[in-house]
Amino acid sequence: MLVRMSLARIVIVDSDDEKMSMIVLREVDGDRAFPILIGLHEAYAIDRRTKGITAQRPLTHDLIEQMIDHLGCQLEQVVISELRDSTFFAKLVLRRNGELVEVDSRPSDAIAVGAGTEVPIYVAESVLNEVC
Repeated sequence: MLVRMSLARIVIVDSDDEKMSMIVLREVDGDRAFPILIGLHEAYAIDRRTKGITAQRPLTHDLIEQMIDHLGCQLEQVVISELRDSTFFAKLVLRRNGELVEVDSRPSDAIAVGAGTEVPIYVAESVLNEVC
């Protein structure tokens, strides 16, 4: 079973003493929430895209979004499907010509591609049971 989540927070600490970033996902129709540690570049990409800030040239996640569009696909949803050995696994679920195609992804990249759009984020109930 998949549970609808929202991107609740983006935490970026980028100082001389410490560099750390994470996102916090919160259950849309419930109280569960959990953090995912992510790379600094992905955190900045998610932050930029949620704020609608565009770069002069497409950055990596902009490029992926353009490729999805130019290949005649639509990003249907982001799914965090698994937690294995303290590592989260995700999928971009694309629709092309009525068929669903799943593309393996890191959660941070999947969320960055969908950030700033209405693309829903889902987390497998088994993952939530492990982290909450």
